[in-house]
Amino acid sequence: MSIHILPHVRSADAAQLDIADDLLALLADTTTEPRTDTQLEALTLAVAADLPVLLWGEPGIGKTAALTQLAESLELPLTTVIASVHEPSDFSGLPIVGDDPAEQGVPMAPPDWAVRLVRAGRGLLFLDELSTAPPAVQAALLRVVLERRVGALTLPPGVRIVAAANPRSSAADGWELSPPLANRFVHLQWTHDHEVVVRGLGGVWPRARMPRLDPEKLTEAVAFARRAVCVLLAARPKLVHQLPTTETRRGGAWASPRSWDMTMRLIAFATAAGSSRDVLSQLIRGTVGDGPGFELLASMDRMDLPDPEALLADPMSVALPERGDLRQAVLDGVVAAVRKCPDRARWDAAWAVLVRAADTGAPDLVVVPATTLATLRQDNWAVPASIDRLTGVVSVSQRADRAADLVEAGR
Repeated sequence: MSIHILPHVRSADAAQLDIADDLLALLADTTTEPRTDTQLEALTLAVAADLPVLLWGEPGIGKTAALTQLAESLELPLTTVIASVHEPSDFSGLPIVGDDPAEQGVPMAPPDWAVRLVRAGRGLLFLDELSTAPPAVQAALLRVVLERRVGALTLPPGVRIVAAANPRSSAADGWELSPPLANRFVHLQWTHDHEVVVRGLGGVWPRARMPRLDPEKLTEAVAFARRAVCVLLAARPKLVHQLPTTETRRGGAWASPRSWDMTMRLIAFATAAGSSRDVLSQLIRGTVGDGPGFELLASMDRMDLPDPEALLADPMSVALPERGDLRQAVLDGVVAAVRKCPDRARWDAAWAVLVRAADTGAPDLVVVPATTLATLRQDNWAVPASIDRLTGVVSVSQRADRAADLVEAGR
């Protein structure tokens, strides 16, 4: 017995599919808007610097969607490769026996996605699910990520590499990244912003755009980046190479000569683009790790601090920092300079600096430097008249300290 489908029934079903397609198209019809997003800016800056980026985030957080939108904004063809479903030969190449292997060797044939990227000359290579790739695949990816080689092909300079991974706790059959592979990436923690998600589901997502590099600042940016990294490593040589002791931390950002070189590049790009401190912090800590990263950020803050000797030479000529911790560092440096080379003129000048600091900022910051500076006075040095302006500040602070001590003793 055969079953015949009536023509009008099939046409009605087909029409419903057409309507369903129209509805899906309306749901997919979204737009973008300029919006401050530090993690998106950090991603685009690292992509501009031509450094491999690895986005870490829980499943469903929007890593793939962000990469798709980034590729569209930059007008780059997106090539997605799921690392965990490929064999090592898909990245190192398949051996192809030629006419005379003894003379010509055995070339390694690249996969089709690599051939397409080379033909296009540019693109965004997205290595997804990296944390579920077994160790053998991770080893094959080393040359792809660092040397941009896939089999016998070399990816053109116009190809950028971005990867995504889930933490091992939420990855299906997840693996920790091997230290050599992890050290080749800029690691960015990808989180969701409630306002961005709500507005995006309403049809408007933030727009990714390349950083605007100032051509007038390029030379200055490179000099600043080199000085920032070299000043820290000269003072803290142990930071040059710090392989973490735990397997989990080895699979993230850690300090090595390679990652310091990447950090220097990111500082230069961030400086030329005028990026915020939050963006720079994400990039630096995502390259050398939190500990060395915070030390570098603190060192950079102090690179542009006023010279204590310049302040002692003319207390009114140099602007004091607005930030409390930086101002405190400057005042401590002035007192330390007087202690190192004490004389009456320098001692008087230091008091003038402290008075100026008390008049233009938080007065409590001068308490400790003033107390220390007072102990440096020699018997034949007259007390400057300006010190009277600090007497109230110091006495109030001392009374507050004594009151806090009494409260603590009562507890």
